[in-house]
Amino acid sequence: MIIFLILIVLGSVVLGALRFVRGPSDADRIVAVDILFTAAIALCSLAALFTQRVLFLDIAIGCMLIGFVATLAWSRLVEMSRRENEEDAP
Repeated sequence: MIIFLILIVLGSVVLGALRFVRGPSDADRIVAVDILFTAAIALCSLAALFTQRVLFLDIAIGCMLIGFVATLAWSRLVEMSRRENEEDAP
């Protein structure tokens, strides 16, 4: 059962990576990064289930925090660059 769940999560990693590469907009890339971080959290949780070690849950919490901050930072960067582009336009 866990192997089946790992395969599903790896499928979402492939789809998230494709969305990140293809884009076409910055919002698509931000959502793709969220998908990749969510997949990393899911893989850490599945590793904790498979090995019966709670260390992987600590790693999952770290991935959650990094993913949250990364999403906020990238969204802010995209918003600031759009404002600069609007100010430069005649």
